[in-house]
Amino acid sequence: MNNTVLKSVASLALFFSCGIQSFAQTDSGGIVVHKDPRVDMLVSKQIEINEFTVRNGRRSGPGFRILVVSSNDRNKVMTAKTRIYHEFPELKAYTLYQAPFFRLKVGNFKERSEAETYLRPIQKIFKSGVYIVPDVIEVKPGEL
Repeated sequence: MNNTVLKSVASLALFFSCGIQSFAQTDSGGIVVHKDPRVDMLVSKQIEINEFTVRNGRRSGPGFRILVVSSNDRNKVMTAKTRIYHEFPELKAYTLYQAPFFRLKVGNFKERSEAETYLRPIQKIFKSGVYIVPDVIEVKPGEL
């Protein structure tokens, strides 16, 4: 989506720049540039897009997740994800593929102690291979 917006803005900038009356000579020998006011609108729109992009870039930070399953069986991982959503609807689940394994990680914990509160209940459901791992987590803007 972001590339599409940038391409659109660039296309509009090119279109409007063609509409600018380039240069006109005055009687005093100076040069007067007549600029279309829509160019200023495009510049301000680009500033907004840049600020939005920077803001979105700040929505992740260091933290912890719980590694629930690591398997080369995709169906096993998807079954585990369904079970996590059923038992812990407040946790967000992330499925990753790192050849040849599918991994299921859950949570966005800023502190290890927050993850530890969920570790035991998850270990009761999934008997082995459940660990707290450091990861880049999603955070709400302003929480970093």
